[in-house]
Amino acid sequence: MIRILAPFALALPLFAALPTPQEALALAFPGAQLSRKEVILTDAQAAQARALAKGDLPGRWTVAYEARKDGRLMGVGLFDTHRVRTLNETMLVAVSPEGRVLRVEVVVFHEPQEYLAKQAWVRQFEGKALDDHLSLKGEIHPLSGATLTANAMTDAARRCLALWQVLYGGAK
Repeated sequence: MIRILAPFALALPLFAALPTPQEALALAFPGAQLSRKEVILTDAQAAQARALAKGDLPGRWTVAYEARKDGRLMGVGLFDTHRVRTLNETMLVAVSPEGRVLRVEVVVFHEPQEYLAKQAWVRQFEGKALDDHLSLKGEIHPLSGATLTANAMTDAARRCLALWQVLYGGAK
């Protein structure tokens, strides 16, 4: 029995490195009370979000996690699930009340681990707003050996910021 489980024990640290969605929200909004808000975008809101993101949305249904501390909005967490190469990744994009990225956390990554972006690379999203600089041709540095991951994560950050803008930022 021990010999059968030994290969799985070696793989555990790879999976344990990613936070759960709840842990990711707690990392992004320490000490905040979270409330889950399910939203179905209108056709107009979906079109607006697509235009802002400069890309497609996976659908019109989304879930926003509002983080409040002492009644004050600290930010909104949005999860985005997308295909990287042939398999999916899910990441949290925590957005400040001003519409800037507070934190990005990958919570699911089904591609081979060598394609997973290092935390030092992921941190470059922090403080970014939804503008033309939020791109691999702008202020986001390419990820050597994992271009598809870099593209997928950048597009996901743009989608989440676009959704935040439509739902919370008064996009017109």
